[in-house]
Amino acid sequence: MRKHFALLLALIMLFPLLPATAEEPAPTPDPVEWARKKVGENDPMDFTVLADDEIPPIIDGQHHYLLLCIDQWERGARPEGIDTPMYSASSGGGRKDEYGNTDGIVILTLDTRAHRVMLTSITRDTLIEKVNLDDGFTKHGRINRVFNDHGPEALAYIISRHLGIRIEKYIVFTFRQIANIVDYMGGVQIELSDAEVEALKDDVYPGTVTRSDGVDITSLSRNEGGLYTFKTTDKAPKRGDNKATGGVSTVLYMRIRKKGGDGDFMRTQRVRNVLSLLADKCRTMTLDDAKALVNNILEGNANQTNITTNEALEAVEYAYGLRNCTIEEYRVPKDEFKRSHHFANMATWEVNWGAVREDYADYLQNSFLVADDEDEDDDF
Repeated sequence: MRKHFALLLALIMLFPLLPATAEEPAPTPDPVEWARKKVGENDPMDFTVLADDEIPPIIDGQHHYLLLCIDQWERGARPEGIDTPMYSASSGGGRKDEYGNTDGIVILTLDTRAHRVMLTSITRDTLIEKVNLDDGFTKHGRINRVFNDHGPEALAYIISRHLGIRIEKYIVFTFRQIANIVDYMGGVQIELSDAEVEALKDDVYPGTVTRSDGVDITSLSRNEGGLYTFKTTDKAPKRGDNKATGGVSTVLYMRIRKKGGDGDFMRTQRVRNVLSLLADKCRTMTLDDAKALVNNILEGNANQTNITTNEALEAVEYAYGLRNCTIEEYRVPKDEFKRSHHFANMATWEVNWGAVREDYADYLQNSFLVADDEDEDDDF
C-alpha cells in the first residue's frame, strides 16, 4: 500500500516542478553523437548550463551540503570580497594559486523524506563554464580552480547551474583538518589493493598503517593488498613529525593518483570510501557524541563555512535519523557522459552536462519511490 501511495504522491509532486511559462530547454546532446564530434583545444562543445530560474526547486526533504578539500596542508581561510589572485605585471601576469585548489569536491545529500544518504563526487579536472565570473582570461576552465579564483560561494553557484540542483551551504577543509577529523574518530579500516599498498608503503609514517595480522605496511617486502587499519601509533613522537598520525596516512591514501590506477576517477572513489567509512562509524554514536563531533569540526577543523551552529546541529539530527541507511554514491562525470579534452594546455574531462542533469535528476527523484518493505501494510 505504501509503495502505491508513494508512486501517486510522486506523480502529484512532479507538476509543481514544471514552470508555467518555461522556455523550450536546449536539447540534450545524444551521448554517442556528442562523443564523436571533434572540437579545437579552446573550443569546448555543447556547454549548456541552466539560468537561475531554470534550476529546479529543492526536493522536499532533501538537504545538500557541499564539502570541499583544498590541496593545502596548512592554509588560512580565503578572504571574502577579493579579486582573482594574480601575479604582478612585472612578473608577466598570470594566475596564482594563492588559496589552493579543490582536490576534493563532494556533495552530501541527506533525504529525510525518502530515508536516503547520498555522496556525489565531482572530479577535479572536470571542464566547466565560469558563469558570470569573467576573470579576463577564459570563459571555461577546470572546476578545481574556481575556489582559488572566486571563492566557495561562486563554486556552489557554478555547480548548481551545471548539475541542476540548488546548493547554498558549504564547508571547506585543508588536508590537515581532514586528518584531524579522522584521528578524532579513532581512525579507519580500508581494503587496499596491491597497487595502493605500493603507493603508500614508502610515504606513510611507520606504525600508522597496519595489516589485520599486525604487520606494518612499511615493512612489507612485497605489495600485498588486504584490510589495513589507519590509526595513530602509540610509538609516534608527540612533537616534531606532523606525518605521524593515522589521519595523515588516510589523507595520503585519498590522494593516491598515479600508482593506484584510473587517475582522478579512482581518487574520487577513495574520497567517497573514506567518507563512507567515517559515516559508518557515526552509526553507533549517540546524538550527543554526534553533536560533539560537529562542534569539533566547526570550531577547530573547518577552514571556511557558511553553516551556522544551529544549521549544523539541525544537519546532525537529520543525519542521526538516517544513520542506519545504506550510503549511495554518484560520480560526476560518469564514463558515458565524458571524454578526454586538452583545453588551454590542461588535461580536462569535457562533460555532456545536459545528459548529466537528466541522469542526476532521475537519481534524486527516485527519492519519491523509496519505501521500506516493513511499511508495506501501513494504512493511509
